[in-house]
Amino acid sequence: MLSITRAARTPALARAVRGLSATAIHRDQQPPRDNAHESTTHFGFKTVPSDMKESLVRGVFSSVASSYDVMNDAMSMGVHRLWKDHFIRKMAPQPGAKLLDVAGGTGDITQRFLEYQDRVNGDSTSSVHMLDINPEMLAEGERRFADSAWVRDGRIAFTVGNAEHLESIADETFDAYSIAFGIRNCTRPDQVVREAYRVLKPGGRFMCLEFSRVENPVLAAIYDFHSFNVIPRLGEAIAGDRASYEYLVESIRKFPPQNEFAQIIRDAGFTTIGKGYENLIFGTVAIHTGYKF
Repeated sequence: MLSITRAARTPALARAVRGLSATAIHRDQQPPRDNAHESTTHFGFKTVPSDMKESLVRGVFSSVASSYDVMNDAMSMGVHRLWKDHFIRKMAPQPGAKLLDVAGGTGDITQRFLEYQDRVNGDSTSSVHMLDINPEMLAEGERRFADSAWVRDGRIAFTVGNAEHLESIADETFDAYSIAFGIRNCTRPDQVVREAYRVLKPGGRFMCLEFSRVENPVLAAIYDFHSFNVIPRLGEAIAGDRASYEYLVESIRKFPPQNEFAQIIRDAGFTTIGKGYENLIFGTVAIHTGYKF
């Protein structure tokens, strides 16, 4: 099992988030920094130095790890389970497939992948390498599978790691790569996709399930009301953490729309079929697929 040191909980995180300017981190009076530290990115609706985002995101997920699955059910009224079921059916993995489940967290995708292999393919040789940058999220996944035959048979491995830098994984290792509701939290999604291309075998498949853009203006207004008014209150009531769920809602709005992200996937070297994605529930979420040929 992982040795986990619990990060600062919600009050510290909320103070850190409130300490950021609504539009920028003001550094006018700070000593000059080298160019590598001058680049900025978004953390929700806030602008932060690029080298700060990773630790801020880690703080969010350290805070919500123990209530993450319950909150997913509450926020989506359980519909996230249907999205993930469809995601695996669309993947349709072959017997013996090796999956890299990035931002694997509490193990929803890993469980569905292995259940599909067992039930549909009658396969006991496929395996999953779960990777997550947050050790507390990964520990929740380890607890889920602790007594499973999959772990006893060596079909699940757990690694704390950064999706942007998969140095421990050799080129052309995996048959499939999944990342569900995780890539929008990465500092450089384009680098994540390039690393996915590198570690996939020829013929391998990149699949991403992520919140996206609702184009219908009436439905978008309803979606925004639920996102900005209901979800943070649920976070406060269920997880005792409003600030983290405000960030998560804002991060959805900052992620590129479907067509732009599909182009990022093609720019990394993948081939897409048609527009490269499938919208679910009017674009609330989208499944993006790229093939390494």
